[in-house]
Amino acid sequence: MKIAIMGAMPEEIAPILKIVGDYKTTEYADNTYYEATYKGSELVIAYSKIGKVFSTLTATTMIEHFGCSILLFSGVAGGINPSLKIGDLIVATKLSQHDLDITAFGHPIGFVPGGSVFVETDKELIKIAKDVAVELGKTVQEGIIATGDQFVHDEAIKKKIVDNFNADALEMEGGSVGVVCNALNVPFFILRAISDTADTDASFSFDEFMESSAIISAEFVMKMVDKIVSPSYDAK
Repeated sequence: MKIAIMGAMPEEIAPILKIVGDYKTTEYADNTYYEATYKGSELVIAYSKIGKVFSTLTATTMIEHFGCSILLFSGVAGGINPSLKIGDLIVATKLSQHDLDITAFGHPIGFVPGGSVFVETDKELIKIAKDVAVELGKTVQEGIIATGDQFVHDEAIKKKIVDNFNADALEMEGGSVGVVCNALNVPFFILRAISDTADTDASFSFDEFMESSAIISAEFVMKMVDKIVSPSYDAK
């Protein structure tokens, strides 16, 4: 079994690289991939850079070039569900692309012919995440995540996304990663730490939050890896 672990930014994978310790660096397709052996299984770790195009390229490369059969994504997201606060963890049950719009041709927003509005994440990986949350004493919320190639800060746009997709959080990579994994029949999982909300305090430091949340997310993801590589886990 070979497991892909993705982030969008270098800060999101740095704590994971620290945990695995030794790794081989491979340059491919204008990106860097870190290959490591962890508890008898192979890992391929990378940050894609921000946005749907780069995350699509990276996810496809990890699956098709490196041969990964499971993909775990960890990063940050903006919360639009009022119940979400800064630092909360959310696991995507399904994802959409909120900026995919051919409604002029009579299709629902987020839909293209031959595709679907939502792509669902792997239920077994969500179950594993729930078990990890209990073990770590953390609360993890399940929800819908909307992906788009823009940092959304306009409240009217956020409301439109909620109205159209019933989304709980916004980010810039998960939906496209999900499309790739779904098309290639690879189980995938998206974990996000909430970095900002509608009532984010002006004194909030994103850089400080990124560093602390990355450590928490890395611990969470690697605990999931522990369970995935155990003999009792039956990968699809």
